[in-house]
Amino acid sequence: MGKLVVLMVTAFVDMMGGLIVFPLIPFYAVKVIGHGPLWRALDAVGMGGQGAVVSLLVMMFAVAQLVSSPFWGRFSDRVGRRPALMVGLGASAVAYVIFAFAGSLELLLVCRIVQGAGGGTVGVVQAYVADATKPKDRAKALGWLSAATNAGVAIGPVIGSWMQGFGVSAQALAADPTLKFRGPGLAAALIAAVNIGFAWYFLRESHDAAAAHASGKKVRRSGEAVWRVVSHSGEPASRLIWIYGITMGAFQGMTTVLALLLMEQFGVTEKTIGYFFAYVAVIGVVTRALVLGKMVEWFREVRLSRLGMVMLAIGLATMPLSPSIPVFAATVALVPLGTAFTFPCVTGLLSQIVPQHERGLYMGVQQTFGGIARVVGPIYAGFAYDYLGHGVPFYTAGVIVLMTISLGVGMEDFVGEGRGVRREGVGEG
Repeated sequence: MGKLVVLMVTAFVDMMGGLIVFPLIPFYAVKVIGHGPLWRALDAVGMGGQGAVVSLLVMMFAVAQLVSSPFWGRFSDRVGRRPALMVGLGASAVAYVIFAFAGSLELLLVCRIVQGAGGGTVGVVQAYVADATKPKDRAKALGWLSAATNAGVAIGPVIGSWMQGFGVSAQALAADPTLKFRGPGLAAALIAAVNIGFAWYFLRESHDAAAAHASGKKVRRSGEAVWRVVSHSGEPASRLIWIYGITMGAFQGMTTVLALLLMEQFGVTEKTIGYFFAYVAVIGVVTRALVLGKMVEWFREVRLSRLGMVMLAIGLATMPLSPSIPVFAATVALVPLGTAFTFPCVTGLLSQIVPQHERGLYMGVQQTFGGIARVVGPIYAGFAYDYLGHGVPFYTAGVIVLMTISLGVGMEDFVGEGRGVRREGVGEG
């Protein structure tokens, strides 16, 4: 198999396992709220509400991811992409077993931390794609990779719905409602174990770490790269990372409270939430697999990312205004279209601007800023949902995404309409 095909299959299966359990987290959390020392501590500081607790669980994945991402990116530049990816897959399998037997808020939190630490290898996957493709094809290839992961998003939640209560008697469920989540957790763990075997056998290394080391080019420390983005925010690479991070935070904040909004507005339950995620994911898969490549050819990466951000902003801001499920379906469709046009283009542009020997590092740094946003976004979204109004997180996210478009002004000068490889925006110091 080709490297890109193997990576797409691996990413698809990995995301499918993750989305078996992710849509169930708000419903799992609701059943354990009110019990245990962690909830009592949160309640004592005014964070014991549903929105705040769910936001915490989402946020801790992001915290673990943002801490680990630069490390795994630098590790992949120095040692290789394959070893880093195997660690990430293994962490996912462990996290799903914890989810299956959690039964408490404390263990749900541990599950999210373990999964987030493994999720720090997302930047490594993106660097792998960049290694295997030409600059002009990277946005399209990253779109295909995203299509594969979105296919996992489409299938995973449905499996999670089917597996609830699997192998557990009605009497046991009546005594302990959290047992309904054991089936989805174990199914996700089994899928992850199979994926590890597949990747171990078929996945081949894409980065010649020995040759990079022999060239004498040093990979800067993770902290230096992160600080470079902050201290030189006007550089093209830094601006792309800020665009990715801010937009991701707005999107993740919406995702955090979406299930709560659907429960409140349309009476959606844990049995039906998977179909909403599947609907959004199918749109994302079709767009990234069949539409994105042509759109990149017509608009180029810079302009297409702007179009995507406009669509994403409109979709985010109009979801709470939907009076019915059909109208909601029309507005929410703009979200996967917007993310399909935004994130692959931004990441593809970044891969062209940064030096090849630090590609994994900077892809990891991008994920760190995305992880910070995944922390801030859910915290704000949960607070706003509980105290400012159920629609406020969505309105705010739309406005933030629109404002972020200004960071991409003039980016064409540094990439030659998305086809050049100018590197002035990184800095070697």
